Amino acid sequence: MKIVILDSKTLGSDCELDLFNKFGEIEIFETTSSNKTIDRIKDADIVLTNKVVLGKKEMESALNLKLICVLATGMNNIDTEFAKSRDIVVKNVKGYSTQSVTQHTFAMAFYLIEQLKYYDEFVKSSSWSQSKLFTCIDKPFFELHKKTWGIIGLGEIGKNVANVAKAFGANIIYYSTSNNNNSTDFQRVSLDELLSTSDIISIHAPLNENSKNLLNYENMKLIKTKAVLLNLGRGGIINEDDLAKILDEKEIFVALDVTAIEPLDVNSPLLKIKNRDNLLITPHIAWSSIEARNKLLEQTYKNIEDFLRDKS
Repeated sequence: MKIVILDSKTLGSDCELDLFNKFGEIEIFETTSSNKTIDRIKDADIVLTNKVVLGKKEMESALNLKLICVLATGMNNIDTEFAKSRDIVVKNVKGYSTQSVTQHTFAMAFYLIEQLKYYDEFVKSSSWSQSKLFTCIDKPFFELHKKTWGIIGLGEIGKNVANVAKAFGANIIYYSTSNNNNSTDFQRVSLDELLSTSDIISIHAPLNENSKNLLNYENMKLIKTKAVLLNLGRGGIINEDDLAKILDEKEIFVALDVTAIEPLDVNSPLLKIKNRDNLLITPHIAWSSIEARNKLLEQTYKNIEDFLRDKS
């Protein structure tokens, strides 16, 4: 078998890919631009991709291709219908990043809630050293206890975040983007009620026709002053032009781990806002703890193993 990995750099340099040698010849590319995909997969039996697009054009020349392993949960970069028509199996990995994304959700929340950037700079600038007080409370922060945490998208990650927030004493409400989630553990509310009553809002939903531009200028005006909005779902769920406008008009705090275009466009309005300290952006890293990436590779290995066993 010939195995081609198209974008190994997305897994980090500390990930060991030698485990796939068991299955045959392996060819590894750190990155693959769209104009090189066809040539690189033309002789492959198995292709591993994280974000490289495999559409009809790319797959129809890959006559040996039998299996596509997506190094992620989302498969929107694969033309699954064409793959099915060619009897190409497509496998993804679910649940590998739940703990990692949950942890990053709270890291971002606490960074904003507790004004950590301000206090870190206060100390490192020697302002504290020159102060006559043992403390500094220039930027007050609130406790999660008895606050309302609203979750948009109560899937596996959303439920995990809800349970951790509940452990801090928060009241949990949620909005279902699919309209199919009816949890008995937490209160389901309308989107407008969630936005207007929550002290913290976190998004853990997929991007689809139900969630694209779900948060826009009109409904984000409902968000409470000093509330915290976190997006760890997908870019595009929040309209970024509208978000930039709201951030300059209203005192809310926002953290994004995902953006509509990744990497973030250099001309994005989010890079031009006046209230820069009210916005935290990380480069799509919530999924990527060491443990999560190891789970991802282990499950991908198992996906290949299961496929080969079923074919034998």
